Amino acid sequence: MSDFTNGYWSLFVAGVTLAGILACLLLLWITARKKVPARSDNTTGHVWDEDLTEMNNPLPLWWVGLFIATIVFSLLYLVAYPGLGSYPGELNWTTRGEYEAEVAQANTDLGPLYAKFTALAPEELAGDANAMAVGERLFMNNCAQCHGSDARGSKGFPNLADADWLHGGTPDRIRESVTKGRVGAMPAMAAAVGSPDDVKNVANYVMSLSNAPHDSVRAQLGKSKFTACAACHGIDGKGNPALGAPNLADDIWLHGYGEQAIIAIVNNGKTSEMPAQEGKLTEAQIHVLASYVWGLTHKPQSPRP
Repeated sequence: MSDFTNGYWSLFVAGVTLAGILACLLLLWITARKKVPARSDNTTGHVWDEDLTEMNNPLPLWWVGLFIATIVFSLLYLVAYPGLGSYPGELNWTTRGEYEAEVAQANTDLGPLYAKFTALAPEELAGDANAMAVGERLFMNNCAQCHGSDARGSKGFPNLADADWLHGGTPDRIRESVTKGRVGAMPAMAAAVGSPDDVKNVANYVMSLSNAPHDSVRAQLGKSKFTACAACHGIDGKGNPALGAPNLADDIWLHGYGEQAIIAIVNNGKTSEMPAQEGKLTEAQIHVLASYVWGLTHKPQSPRP
């Protein structure tokens, strides 16, 4: 992949671009110099379909002028805008810059609307139909790709419509998650647990915590080995929101259910990341979005009059 990101390709693109423009000039020059001997009737002697005769007229001046104008325009365009490899153009125009300008203008235009929302607490905002309509649009545009349009997630992506929160479900914790993002990292624990048989025993013990079908003998043997996991998940397996450690004593499984799925995570670990929305969304937008997510699982309060 690095072969496509070095400086050679910028020079290659610039060279091909300029060569194409010069080829157009060369073509115009050659056709202007080439003279086809004309007959007395000003034809080339070529006839198609019995009566279609090719005339020997020169190119119209308006056509030649337009052709030259397009070449001049292309050269001026390449001076003003990026097009010659890594050359940024005199105007320093970029798609990112245009996008950021449009977003800034949209945020300015929507400022009065969001100012009304920021005056409300999340619990009250979740009861405002207009705010929740805006929050739903924000969710669809920025969160639904992972969590689903119904916010129920999928394997590896948390369900936001239940009461199970890895990092806490208060409005402040949700806002923090949206703003800063989250990185969930469980290291591979096979070496700390012991042999493959010990890992299997621990998997059965974990399933026993939620009363899932399991081998009770193996679960009993795995209980003592679970101490390697207790530092994050707690001695009772109920997790730790401060660390984002999942509750293993409920029936919610983020990365798969069953003995084999648990064994795979113990052996290989698991890293998940939620990108930060800070910088992409304004504070007011994050406030509305976090209130919308909170409202998915909580009964909102009536807004103050």
